[in-house]
Amino acid sequence: MTLIKSISGIRGTIGGKPGDNLSPIDIVKFTSAFGKLIQQDHKDKTCTIVVGRDARISGAMVSDLITATLSGLGINTLNLGYSTTPTVEMAVTETKAQGGIIITASHNPGQWNALKLLNHKGEFINDKEGKEVLTIAENEDFEYAAVDKLGKIETSDAMDDMHIEKILALPLVDIKAIQASDFKIAIDCVNSVGGIIIPKLLKKLGVKNVIELYCTPNGIFPHNPEPLPENLTEISSCVKKEKADVGFVVDPDVDRLAIINEDGSMFGEEYTLVAVADYILANKKGNTVSNLSSTRALKDVTEKHGGKYQASAVGEVNVVTRMKDTDAVIGGEGNGGIIYPELHYGRDALVGIALFLTHLAKSGKKCSELRKTYPEYHMSKNKIELQAGIDVDKILEKIKDKFKSFPINDSDGVRIDFEEQKEWVHMRKSNTEPIIRVYTESGTASSAKSLAERMLAEIKSMI
Repeated sequence: MTLIKSISGIRGTIGGKPGDNLSPIDIVKFTSAFGKLIQQDHKDKTCTIVVGRDARISGAMVSDLITATLSGLGINTLNLGYSTTPTVEMAVTETKAQGGIIITASHNPGQWNALKLLNHKGEFINDKEGKEVLTIAENEDFEYAAVDKLGKIETSDAMDDMHIEKILALPLVDIKAIQASDFKIAIDCVNSVGGIIIPKLLKKLGVKNVIELYCTPNGIFPHNPEPLPENLTEISSCVKKEKADVGFVVDPDVDRLAIINEDGSMFGEEYTLVAVADYILANKKGNTVSNLSSTRALKDVTEKHGGKYQASAVGEVNVVTRMKDTDAVIGGEGNGGIIYPELHYGRDALVGIALFLTHLAKSGKKCSELRKTYPEYHMSKNKIELQAGIDVDKILEKIKDKFKSFPINDSDGVRIDFEEQKEWVHMRKSNTEPIIRVYTESGTASSAKSLAERMLAEIKSMI
């Protein structure tokens, strides 16, 4: 059983002892610490925090603890109940709240849950704020309100419609083109909140033929909820059997989007962002950002359209910061996370669906044919488990020195680009586990694997 405290929130498995798992005591303590941070940042007003959750079985219990704790601090709560991560993010700014808490463990299995923390912009809190929350929680440095100062708890079921309407209003979402294409679409929502909002979105987009897999929000995941190829065999077969034009799969909180081609093959989670960016950049000149562990295909597509590509450290908050610094018009992460600033600065599978369907409709191509228009790269993802006492930073410094003749980015671990071969390797230590992650990319699966084996051998020799 596990409890992981990090700058982006707290996550763990439900049950067990306080401090070892995500227990009620830990939920109350961490919520109290975040509540105090929000109150410190907004001393001139009574604060409101938006709370929403995915459909995990533990979600109702965690939500009740959070809203009661916030009330005890004198903070008002707007409880959205079942809600996607991007919907909560947008609701914070829509209601002019001072912060948000999303109750979701994202792609983790059902025994996990987590608290993800948002600032008044509906964006994840930064490194400094995250460390302050951890310190406040550790010292239990918070104080609860008197009985006449308790916060109010209100509910709202209007935010899904708000989210959808704002997507439909985007100039680059073409409802008529989607409707005219008469798409047949299969969706897999892993029995979480995507099963509520995605059928609504598709209907509003003019899609009449939708095959729904696992759209009952009961929190009983029918398969591993991370949208990776090995977990998507059922929808792959369904798309092919039912002769669907495309399949969409989301994780439990709907911030990642995987796409299935009409022949049942994978579009590739790395290429969700590439395809959407291609469409955006064809209609709006600008720059792009993804993290250091994402495919270089986004760089190729960006430069094809005359824009500039930048890589950020891993983590959504880092991608958003770099996007703002470079005035990027589209960005995200290679795990199927689309960040479209014209809507909001957060990963959003819903806007990804709307933009991708517009792109597919206007292209006149089959989904697999569209995929073939992009540069072909393959990734290999590996890790090395470390023994206690090993100095990871020293190892990475040795790697940098050995490959100093190549372009190196050391903003998050070490990334080395081998431009002649159009290959790269990214090595970084995990913030939560005693491991070094080693990601490589090349033109073929075998060459990506070969590069990975070479770098793993280099690291092992230094250990």
